[in-house]
Amino acid sequence: MNIDLPNLCNQKIFTNFFKENIKPLRNFLYFKFGDTEQANDVAQEAFTKLWENCTKVSIEKAKSYVYTIANNTTLNLIKHQKVVLQYKNSTDKQSIFIESPEFQMQEADFKQKLENAINQLTEAQRVCFLMHRIEDKKYAEIAEILGISVKAVEKRMHGALQALKNNIKEFK
Repeated sequence: MNIDLPNLCNQKIFTNFFKENIKPLRNFLYFKFGDTEQANDVAQEAFTKLWENCTKVSIEKAKSYVYTIANNTTLNLIKHQKVVLQYKNSTDKQSIFIESPEFQMQEADFKQKLENAINQLTEAQRVCFLMHRIEDKKYAEIAEILGISVKAVEKRMHGALQALKNNIKEFK
């Protein structure tokens, strides 16, 4: 390196460069990314890296170096925040499926009441209801299997649903 050229490792030169460029760099980062604290932190970090590499960076390229370091650091932080957010969202979705003991007790209670209510249906209603809701058969298929009309199946299903609704009122 030529001795006549100003050297960034000289504390006075670096301090002057810092004073001239810190505010514009912070403004650049703030305008680009919209976070004051992050802009301050990243600008300080960029100048720290410049000081650490003062022997490798000429004064003519120092401004470009600082802006590049600051921009890349902020982009890396944004990438990291996206990863954190994706992880948080995926764990939030998983936690929806983790059932609390209270929910498990309520579910077991509901299943028991539903089974009791289904057992209280007439045999005709119970057969139609289970064929439709459990075996996923259509009314026409049920009618054909049982040898009755589709209207009769509809009537039995309506009666079954009304009876179930009346027997399990508290779970609306």
